Amino acid sequence: MLHIVKIGGKIIDDKALLNPSLENFHALNGPKILVHGGGKSANFLSHKMGLRTQIIEGRRITNRTTINVVVMSYAGLTNKTLVARLQAIGCNTIGLSGADGNLIRSNRRPVKSIDYGYVGDLYEKSINIYNLSTLMKVGFVPVFCAITHDGKGNLLNTNADAIASFLAISLSKTHKTVLHFCLEKKGVLRKSNEEDSFLEKMNVDDFRKFKQENLITGGMITKLENAFEALQKGVNQVNIGHPYYLNKSKEKTILCL
Repeated sequence: MLHIVKIGGKIIDDKALLNPSLENFHALNGPKILVHGGGKSANFLSHKMGLRTQIIEGRRITNRTTINVVVMSYAGLTNKTLVARLQAIGCNTIGLSGADGNLIRSNRRPVKSIDYGYVGDLYEKSINIYNLSTLMKVGFVPVFCAITHDGKGNLLNTNADAIASFLAISLSKTHKTVLHFCLEKKGVLRKSNEEDSFLEKMNVDDFRKFKQENLITGGMITKLENAFEALQKGVNQVNIGHPYYLNKSKEKTILCL
């Protein structure tokens, strides 16, 4: 069984939460891949450099200056810190962006009503399965940041949930795959900030209903869209929940079609 685990920025920013999360990731049996978001580091670095962070509808506008900051933060300090911490507990990780080994390509998002700048959208053949499998066969555990490339010399800021989903879909052709979206909550909640309201199981009809009723909003919508797409395209199981429960069958939301 191949595990693809995505951890969000809030976990990265919370040391008390991050360390046990990495230990639980390391404890997963079999091959595994970690995908991480950026946390607050890019905003902090932008502030230190006197740059203005522009967010529209919850999404970062990544202009030419901003992409430099994002790459420094995500592919640099954040990625290498995670790799070092995992190496310290015996997990033979290798820190990667999509440009390394030509592992993940994307297309720059076309301009419609909003120009998001250097933002990459993934497509069916984004993942270089051969090169990635070669790394894993010799014992490396890949740790991907949310940076891809377009094959034309440009680095692109890319949604980490989408990267995790596309990795799981691509590798499901050769492995039984489980995709884990880890966040600071037990799972998908019926009521915001009420942990006991988490759903043990959720299907596509539930998702549509809760979205229509505004019980699911913001980034969780995109996360669930990626999650259900993964299930529809061959991933064996998709979970959403707290990283403390990576190795347990309960205390998480299990998605189903």
